[in-house]
Amino acid sequence: MVPGAWVRSYDMKRVGIVAAMPGELKPLVSRWKKLDGSMWTGVVAEHECVAVAGGMGSDAAARACERIFAARPVDALISVGWAGALSCGVKPPEAFEVKEVVDPQTGERFLTGQEQGLRLVTLDHVAGVKEKRQLAGDHRAVLVDMEAATVARLAQERGVAFLCCKGISDGSSDVLPDFSRFISAKGQLRMPAFLAHVAVRPRYWKNLARMGQNSQKAAVALRGVIEEVVERI
Repeated sequence: MVPGAWVRSYDMKRVGIVAAMPGELKPLVSRWKKLDGSMWTGVVAEHECVAVAGGMGSDAAARACERIFAARPVDALISVGWAGALSCGVKPPEAFEVKEVVDPQTGERFLTGQEQGLRLVTLDHVAGVKEKRQLAGDHRAVLVDMEAATVARLAQERGVAFLCCKGISDGSSDVLPDFSRFISAKGQLRMPAFLAHVAVRPRYWKNLARMGQNSQKAAVALRGVIEEVVERI
């Protein structure tokens, strides 16, 4: 099929894909039809897909889901994007399916229905090294993000399938600046302020450069995992 074409067949599913940043989706949507700066449509494994890069955090993820619901009904929602490693057992730039998402703020647990996969914790902020160790111990999880639990909750409310795929951008022991203080109300990184902050803190430079490289590679690996998951829907 031609990428970007919307051709409905009897057994074709409609899939909504929710990411935070356009870079997380870039390898997947490179040949899709672009609807605007952060929304694309295309076909994966003969299933119609609409992808939105809505920004970081719960509120941004909820807005992205609503954009998808407004565009057309879907049979499944997939939370995709970069995640931090909580364990040295998983490393950037690997990508994985997620079997269970934990929201420690509410105590909710969301299963994806996948036979294989890892456990992920969703926070309302970017986790630092010490908190990563605590999360790994408390929840026996190996990944952390800021959006998956919200996507899972909205999928549950709508009665559609929930799936999750994540690519690792940073390792469990990587010391990075506090990104959370530079995330806007719309879930976007306030880049000028962030760059000004790190410019005078050279201790972060090496890890940030490595994170940038790993993020690009993880997005490529993530595309393959997403395609495998969608094919099984």
